[in-house]
Amino acid sequence: MKLKALSKNKYVVALSHIGALLTVIAWGTSFLSTKTLMVQGGFTPVEMYEYRFFAAYLILLLITGRKLFANNWRDEATLALGGICSGSLYFITENFALQMTTTANVSLLSSVSPIFVTFLMAIVFGQKLKAPTLIGSAIAFAGVACVIFSHGEGIEINPAGDLLALSASLCWAIYAICIKRVLPFYSSMFISRKLFFYGVLTGAPLLLLSHGPIHITQLWNFQHPEYIMNFLFLVLVCSLGAYLVWNEVMKYLGPITANNYLYLQPLVTMVFGYLLLGEQIYFLGYLGCVLIIGGLIISDKVKSLSLRSLRRQ
Repeated sequence: MKLKALSKNKYVVALSHIGALLTVIAWGTSFLSTKTLMVQGGFTPVEMYEYRFFAAYLILLLITGRKLFANNWRDEATLALGGICSGSLYFITENFALQMTTTANVSLLSSVSPIFVTFLMAIVFGQKLKAPTLIGSAIAFAGVACVIFSHGEGIEINPAGDLLALSASLCWAIYAICIKRVLPFYSSMFISRKLFFYGVLTGAPLLLLSHGPIHITQLWNFQHPEYIMNFLFLVLVCSLGAYLVWNEVMKYLGPITANNYLYLQPLVTMVFGYLLLGEQIYFLGYLGCVLIIGGLIISDKVKSLSLRSLRRQ
């Protein structure tokens, strides 16, 4: 019976790793769709966030509308905090950071979130910090730096903007901790719907206070069908599908292993930027690829060793 359970667990873990990889690919390519809508369609960052996640929320509401609230106020507050941290607050801090420091700084500091997740797991849940996890994270983070700076943009010290970028990373880590607590009690659809609701609700004032024209009618511009196609990709794949899969991935892999896959996101963006937009890849980009993949392999060594020890028992 134990061997059968372990065998089943092995396949579930393998599928979870595949799910994590697919999710990161979706999020990595989402930058390209967002860039198309913002540069060509004129959408503002606030519009992109609100329209995308509101549409995803409505779809989930139609599917899971029978249960509107969590089982108790504590779970509801946890979901609200997770939704705000992964949605509007993350968005606000990151975009203000872009106005106060360089894009390279924001990209690099935003990639610290897996490290924050590791330490928060140790503080909140008492999970031990394993050497391979810390070493692998450091190597993968170095790889991210290589990818980001491969185009020659240097790092600059801008305390206010850099602190906001770090705050964005911390927001994502807090979201991961919130989801860790409620995952055993609710479905991924319910959790994702609540996250979208609180994110969109707290982000709405930004949309109402923003100046300039509203660009949502551009989605029905038949002269530019790429607008609606990119928007549907963001809603159905990068928001709806990716968050549902990601919550399941965190359930089976745990927040630390799952969030370590986020180190791949700049790499995915670089590769698809080359394939779809013809953006050049330089030596540092290739070096970053090796470091990121190597770091992830080292980080996952802890779980592999624990599974082997279970099989010997």
